Amino acid sequence: MNCIFCKIVNGEIPSYTLYEDDVVKVFLDVNPDVNGHTLIIPKKHYQDLFDIDNDTLIHIMDVARKINQLLKDKLNIDGLTLVQNNGLKQEVKHFHLHLKPQYKEEGKKLSPEEIYNKIKC
Repeated sequence: MNCIFCKIVNGEIPSYTLYEDDVVKVFLDVNPDVNGHTLIIPKKHYQDLFDIDNDTLIHIMDVARKINQLLKDKLNIDGLTLVQNNGLKQEVKHFHLHLKPQYKEEGKKLSPEEIYNKIKC
């Protein structure tokens, strides 16, 4: 399989991992729209919303709540937008949930490495 997210899960491609358990991996987007733009992916390959099981979906949403709190604590976000694409708009055909922080005031755009260092300190 030539799935970039499966390669990240398998350690073939490095990532700025914020959280990981038996079901999911959470990492910073390498082309972020905003500081702290994060992805949650299941470790098992599911193509999209219509392929994934309910238990995994619920787990992903529980993890999204935890990551929201982490982003609040470390990056002082003021809100969070969740985005999940299917079909035509889905660039990588592996289910993933985008967590896009919102800020009252836009600051300097930081690299994923700079954001990672702020979060992991």
